[in-house]
Amino acid sequence: MSAQPIPDPELVEVFDTMQESEAQVIHGLLASAGIDSIVANLQAPQDLFPGVGGISVRVNPAQKEEALRLIEDYRTNGASDDDSAAPETSAETK
Repeated sequence: MSAQPIPDPELVEVFDTMQESEAQVIHGLLASAGIDSIVANLQAPQDLFPGVGGISVRVNPAQKEEALRLIEDYRTNGASDDDSAAPETSAETK
């Protein structure tokens, strides 16, 4: 009997990685866009066996295309830098 949870077969994989931190970033990206997702260890707990197995991010099939678009946009453009105007604002107040 396996100690690992079996991923919901109704969910589809939109991202996989060997780094749990990378999967968590994608999970947060999807959550901020209103897309529910889960992060599942594929074979081995990464904190005990780093590099063995992998991490999968899964979503509802109805949200797959939107999730893939967001992930691709993130990979292409990176995170938006909303505080880029902050230094200019502080310089103007002097």
